[in-house]
Amino acid sequence: MDPKIESLLQRIRLLEDELEMHMALARAELGVHIENGKIEFEEAVRRRHRAIKSSLLRYVAGARPLVLLTASVIYLLIVPFALLDVFTTIYQQVCFPIYGIPRVKRKDYVIFDRRHLVYLNLVEKINCAYCSYANGVAAYVREIGSRTEQYWCPIKHARKLLGAHPRYGHFVAYGDAQGYRDELDSLRAEVRKTHDQ
Repeated sequence: MDPKIESLLQRIRLLEDELEMHMALARAELGVHIENGKIEFEEAVRRRHRAIKSSLLRYVAGARPLVLLTASVIYLLIVPFALLDVFTTIYQQVCFPIYGIPRVKRKDYVIFDRRHLVYLNLVEKINCAYCSYANGVAAYVREIGSRTEQYWCPIKHARKLLGAHPRYGHFVAYGDAQGYRDELDSLRAEVRKTHDQ
């Protein structure tokens, strides 16, 4: 791999780690503590959250009619997301062991922790659960897809790719036929050693 690209990827990883550290500090400043995977709020914070909570009746009554109407369109997407979730899970359960690719842990991507936020009313919690599921499934599928792509076709595109997955930077340059032949086995070996964070 090009040393300049490798250096840039390393800087990106360091910046991501720094960003996570700052987000953890911000959570601590807000009185959020995570101990052994359990989320805890300081009691004073919980009291403030309860005081801020919008009543369910006020929340629904204050919604614009078009918002209420489009909610059904939004929630209809649960069907394709659930199907994508099921079929992608089956795909990786069947195929990944054959190629020696470690399975993606769904629980690391589909996270339902917003239910602990007492400042959300029931509808807001349902909305948050839906968004957590949809975006979690999208991230889970993306990781499964990125491992598949790294195994079968680790070649960059000729045009700029928006929202490229983290593995993409390590792929072989578009048009580098010799690089593809030389690096394919090592890229496959690398994806086989993948460990989830």
